[in-house]
Amino acid sequence: MGSEPVTSVLIVDDDVTLRDRLGRAFRDRGYEVSVAGSYDEAMAMARDESPEWAVVDLRMPGPSGLELIQGLKGIDETTLIVVLTGYGSIATAVQAVRLGACNYVTKPADADEIIAAFAGCHKSPLAEEQSPEEFRPPSLARLEWEHINRVLGDCGGNVSETARRLGMHRRTLQRKLQKHPPRS
Repeated sequence: MGSEPVTSVLIVDDDVTLRDRLGRAFRDRGYEVSVAGSYDEAMAMARDESPEWAVVDLRMPGPSGLELIQGLKGIDETTLIVVLTGYGSIATAVQAVRLGACNYVTKPADADEIIAAFAGCHKSPLAEEQSPEEFRPPSLARLEWEHINRVLGDCGGNVSETARRLGMHRRTLQRKLQKHPPRS
């Protein structure tokens, strides 16, 4: 591994805790890491030195992750981009791929899941080569968990308001929130 070139990674997320945790995890695995909290910060870093990989959150204040994908691809078409999304919107992920992202991962995601997503970018340069069996839609339990958490975020963490918007009893919602997210 000593002779292999180091891959540069740009992590863009407005969540400071997540951004720093991912940055540290990638550094621990031997990657050269830069972190940014916004579109403007990420674009300035990419103009100075274009990253080989970029991990981009779709939902950020100001210009969105979709706009950032276009900006990064405009700077360097070879940058591989994996999108992080905290809400399981397949339509948004498909749009991100159309704009140049090579894969997407739903939050919460760790460095190993993101690295695996980048590895998937190299397996098949042509989308047509991927077999339909490779695509596994998320389970209903996972979609429900993501929807609940999106609504909770929209309500600023207010469980009572979230329960009201979802038409669910507050205690039922609290039980669901205590569970870990279902895998796929």
